[in-house]
Amino acid sequence: MRQRYLVTYDISDPKRLRKVFKLMKDYGDHLQLSVFRCDLSRMQVAQLKMELLKVINADADQVLLIDLGPAEGRGGEVFESLGRPYVEGEVTLIV
Repeated sequence: MRQRYLVTYDISDPKRLRKVFKLMKDYGDHLQLSVFRCDLSRMQVAQLKMELLKVINADADQVLLIDLGPAEGRGGEVFESLGRPYVEGEVTLIV
């Protein structure tokens, strides 16, 4: 069973920031700067955490994994948007 996660990060070094962004693209949808929506199995969550710990500096950086519930069901209903509406499946591209 997959859970929906909101993953946000604050990385203090530009080189590590690019590595975290590239890593996160393999796991979820880029919603905004440093924010991803990910539907992950338990194994994928464990793998993501291991890979992130190899990239980040634990003393200077922060990654938050917020469990929003089952990917099928409530997980898609917990987003509220001010301004432009949140659209499920819409991906923000940063050039």
